[in-house]
Amino acid sequence: MRLAAFQFLDEQTRIWGDVLPWRVLSQGFVFGDRRVPLVSQQGIFKPAVLRNVPLSIRTTPIVEGRDRPYDDGMTPDGLLLYRYRGTDAAHRDNAGLRQAMTEQIPLVHLQGITKGSYLASWPVFIVGDDPVALAFTVALAEPEVLGSDLSPIIAEDARRTYYRSVTKRRLHQAVFRERVLHAYQRSCGICHLKHTELLDAAHILPDSHPRGEPVVPNGLALCKLHHAAFDTNILGIRPDLVIEVRSEVLLESDGPMLRHGLQEVDGTVLKAPRRAEWKPGVGFLEERYEQFRKAG
Repeated sequence: MRLAAFQFLDEQTRIWGDVLPWRVLSQGFVFGDRRVPLVSQQGIFKPAVLRNVPLSIRTTPIVEGRDRPYDDGMTPDGLLLYRYRGTDAAHRDNAGLRQAMTEQIPLVHLQGITKGSYLASWPVFIVGDDPVALAFTVALAEPEVLGSDLSPIIAEDARRTYYRSVTKRRLHQAVFRERVLHAYQRSCGICHLKHTELLDAAHILPDSHPRGEPVVPNGLALCKLHHAAFDTNILGIRPDLVIEVRSEVLLESDGPMLRHGLQEVDGTVLKAPRRAEWKPGVGFLEERYEQFRKAG
């Protein structure tokens, strides 16, 4: 059943990306003749089909001005510090996670990004239990094979580095995507497509660039076609938000996708967010447009 859950999550992230909507998680998947959800209102969730060990653990998103019911956080080793349910270490939910640790049973972790959207990680494992702190420690990513020639000390250090980098990178990417899509009202800034599963948060300056910060002014909500066209400099966006398509592409003759999807957007204006602090940064656009101009 857990393998079926992991397969379901893999399929859904191929559609939606790393961040999944609550409705997809709560609907779940069919196992045998039963529907198995991955979430409920309880942070530690065990569907009826399971006896003792939960299927998923959930961390609520941070909302400014509001306290979270459980203060989950990260350890210096890049592991999740996941709080007990309540203060009774023997509570059945806590006992279930303790059994998962003892038997090394994999779980799903759902990190709240915004209300109703969660970054899914799987398989994750309970690797520590601290009854004094009322918390478990959870490994959110399994390390790649590090090589048998590494000493135990080096291997452990590499494992910690891996946990930290993978966890931070996935979380930052997920937060960036959700904030950009929210700013653009979940609509492509070029063609206005509103199917979230077909939208990306594109960087104006890539994250490998010294100024390529994961902030909304360095982001654009684009459908997958226009994201790819932007990244490959088939189209560019001027600092005044006018969209340009490379001249040789305008002269090509092909099917309706080229005509409607690319050629007809030449000279149109990007639909930017209304709030000034969310609009594309002029400095970001100037540098990126220069790259597009040279490529053309």
